[in-house]
Amino acid sequence: MPGMRPDPADPQLAAVYCRMSEDREGGGLGIDRQREDCEQLAAQLNLTVVRVYADNDLSAYSGKPRPEYQRMLDALRTGAYGTVIAWHTDRLHRSPRELEEYIDVCEPRSVQTRTVKAGALDLTTATGRMIARQLGVQARYEVERMIERQRRARDQKVQRGEWSGGPRPYGWEADGITPVSEEIAVIREAADTVLAGGSIRALAADLNKRGLLTSTGAQWDGGTLTRMLKRPRNAGILQHRGEEAGPSKWDAALDEPTWRSLRAVLDDPSRIPTSSNVRKHWGSGLYLCGVCGETLTSFSKGGGTPAKYKCRKNGCVLRDLAVLDAWVKSHLLLRLKEPDAADFFTVRKEEGQVDVRAAQEDLRAARDNLDQLAAAFGAGEIDMQEWRVARESARTRKAKAEAVLASAVTVNPLAGLLGSKDIEAEWKAMDLAKKRAAIDFAMVVRVLPAKVGRRPGGSYWDPDAVRIEWKK
Repeated sequence: MPGMRPDPADPQLAAVYCRMSEDREGGGLGIDRQREDCEQLAAQLNLTVVRVYADNDLSAYSGKPRPEYQRMLDALRTGAYGTVIAWHTDRLHRSPRELEEYIDVCEPRSVQTRTVKAGALDLTTATGRMIARQLGVQARYEVERMIERQRRARDQKVQRGEWSGGPRPYGWEADGITPVSEEIAVIREAADTVLAGGSIRALAADLNKRGLLTSTGAQWDGGTLTRMLKRPRNAGILQHRGEEAGPSKWDAALDEPTWRSLRAVLDDPSRIPTSSNVRKHWGSGLYLCGVCGETLTSFSKGGGTPAKYKCRKNGCVLRDLAVLDAWVKSHLLLRLKEPDAADFFTVRKEEGQVDVRAAQEDLRAARDNLDQLAAAFGAGEIDMQEWRVARESARTRKAKAEAVLASAVTVNPLAGLLGSKDIEAEWKAMDLAKKRAAIDFAMVVRVLPAKVGRRPGGSYWDPDAVRIEWKK
């Protein structure tokens, strides 16, 4: 009937609950120690442990769901256990809201709570519930104070240019300062590859194939590699609370202009693969229609029909994909074998070349200005409005300097081919993205309508219908 209290659960049947907020040792060793202590307490009380519930590496304070804790509550609601055993009350909950839910479940069913370190909680009486709430408030206070101490300690480390701690960063030892030479070499190689037009996914696959794994021993994927390369620490820049916080005390893996240029490439939305922009062939979006100037796109009708390139907009030209690619490749590799190739295919200098030193000075001055403004505002020397106006100006200057540095470094996508003893093998080893970057850097390919019929020699290929213009 409505309003009736459920029958009391059997107090001899017990559930053990264990939780670790941070498993620093790995392997759940802290959970095992809690379980052993709780089972020993159950034996002393002559209780039968029906099931052990454990949430590893989950904080009760964070508010994140604890699957095993929720399963235990669901079982308690059905009267499965009359006693809950935990190592301490703070293993069960540190949130007043969670404690009240736990009381609402346990009190009507006379569920007992026993702990190894804090004794018994009698939630069937007002006094027992008051004690439970006081323990919960104390636990929350201790956590909040611990977080404040940790935050202040991290702030102080950042102010001194030191690493504020965390998992071992790729490229450095666990102290965050001592470089790991093999991993630093991978960071530099990856940066050069991406700046030369290489594919992140292909690079990740190559690293895995070579047995070069992440700092945790896992295999690379595109997302993990991208996040690693975008870290400010690679350029010797501290990051604190999601913001750049000045120079660090550890040696950088990349100079700042290279890193900012790398980030600009990785942040380019056109690099994000979607079903509509994934390129599968060398010339898609690169080769040009010699009639209307539009780019060519690739298509295949299937059924064994060779793939084709055609004018994206008007269908002005139609050409066999494999034959055209082979033609372009042969011209590129022959040109690269010419004696003047190394001089001809140098990275071209644009007008108004980037002044890296001036940009770095602007960036340093803007950072110093922001620090000085924060100190003046904190000391009450300027008011909120003055601080906001001055900060906006300093931020604008900082953003302009970062944008200049982001365009400072380019890597010649032909660098691996120039001077190679075996250009054919080098080309074959390049991934699709690098091949496309090399073609785009070296030449403009214009495709005209081909003449109908056989050419002299029996071929249907019309070489005069493809015009290659070398970029200078």
